[in-house]
Amino acid sequence: MRAVVESLEESRIREVANEGLGRSDVLKFWFGESDEVTPDFIREAAIASLQHGETFYAHNLGLPELRHAIAGYMHGLHPQQHTDAWFDRIAVTSGGVNGLMVAVQALVDAGDEVVLVTPVWPNLVAQPRILGAQVRTVPLVANASGAWRLDMDALLAAITPGTRLLIVNAPNNPTGWTLTREEQATILAHCRRTGTWVLADEVYERLYYAGDTANGAAPSFLDVAEPDDRLIVTHSFSKSFLMTGWRLGWLVLPPSLTHAVGKLIEFNTSCAPVFVQRGATVALQRTHEVTPALVAHLKTCRDTLVPLLAAVPGVAVATPLGGMYAFLRIEGHDDCLTLAKRLVREAGLGLAPGSAFGQEAGGWLRWCFASQDVGRLEAGVQRLERWLHAQA
Repeated sequence: MRAVVESLEESRIREVANEGLGRSDVLKFWFGESDEVTPDFIREAAIASLQHGETFYAHNLGLPELRHAIAGYMHGLHPQQHTDAWFDRIAVTSGGVNGLMVAVQALVDAGDEVVLVTPVWPNLVAQPRILGAQVRTVPLVANASGAWRLDMDALLAAITPGTRLLIVNAPNNPTGWTLTREEQATILAHCRRTGTWVLADEVYERLYYAGDTANGAAPSFLDVAEPDDRLIVTHSFSKSFLMTGWRLGWLVLPPSLTHAVGKLIEFNTSCAPVFVQRGATVALQRTHEVTPALVAHLKTCRDTLVPLLAAVPGVAVATPLGGMYAFLRIEGHDDCLTLAKRLVREAGLGLAPGSAFGQEAGGWLRWCFASQDVGRLEAGVQRLERWLHAQA
């Protein structure tokens, strides 16, 4: 086995979740998904596809019907291009994580330098390392109240002509931090000068609550970029369409890269299942029935959970602008992995340890607030308060 593969760290989130195996009394907020099932009409479209016998291979880049639907969806969010121009930039992938890996495979050779903004979902760090890249991280900075910000000077200094790829996830998992449009423009202009590719993980684009953009979504690199820029943007059906288990996503590429990415998809997964793509096509066609209500509900969840946490003595937490997570720190509990395991065992509360997302997040906990029942969030805070009181 390759040494880099053998050295990959086990998921610390699953390590915590294993503490609660077989326990129905644990309130589980450790994984990054809603507990709401996929809407009926999406599931029915997939069932109909199977009943019609659509059990064969599809085009590497995805069904044309789905790619056209994605093109229309992207045009609605970012109307600077004609819909047909979007079509030639779309590659359908078997989940956002598969899209990210395909993008890294397309761009990175062994020994290349890759810069990442951290803390971040650990898969983003592991993927270039698996391919033999040299990974450098630029940490976000947290203030005393729990809000995270980007040190732009440090990031620009880290990106040099020797940097092959910058990977940035915003809105960010786990912190909820997001980039402004001005920051995106600054980063892109710098990467143009250095010849560096940008891989933007924007799967949380629609889960944005600031209300300061025309389309209601988080700022996107696509709004400041040209089609031929060295930019790849990753999207997923998981978060905004309640389709985590369906494993479907897409890449937005420079048109010159689309054909080559199709070849990589052939050598990775060949194609996404047709019935999954049929469900996704209907999800996009009826987005207005899913995503706006989901975002409104998640905002209610956020606005319920964060003030309750902030009122707990010793807890530092900021209101995230995007995503589906509250990121908190508890005074006097710096070993977040041990803390997370104890909370499962002793309080029946399941949270993700911040150290799963990078060493700069050690001492923090991630709480996924995507709960269909807001009362579960309130009950979780009560359990945390009782546990902390017992430690005093």
